[in-house]
Amino acid sequence: MPRPTAAQLAYGSATVIVSTIAMLLLSQTSTGIGIAVISAAALALGLLVALTVPIPRRRGRHAAGRSGAVPQDSAARVEVTPGARVPEQRAASEHPVHH
Repeated sequence: MPRPTAAQLAYGSATVIVSTIAMLLLSQTSTGIGIAVISAAALALGLLVALTVPIPRRRGRHAAGRSGAVPQDSAARVEVTPGARVPEQRAASEHPVHH
């Protein structure tokens, strides 16, 4: 199992702390069993949040080594086979503008 990222640890810990305080204040319980149940529920919720935080994908040198990955400079080395369809060039006004 891979190590958790800093974001996973932060979100999971924050969820456990905030949800424990909120549930204890809302339930107004003072028994040991009630506090144990709320603590267990908060831990389960924190674990769920930590596991659902998206893991960033690796970029750079390791990404090029994967099978199916296209090297960045491969766009310059395009081979056209007979019968292959060549995309049409678009005018500069047709390209979407990203701000």
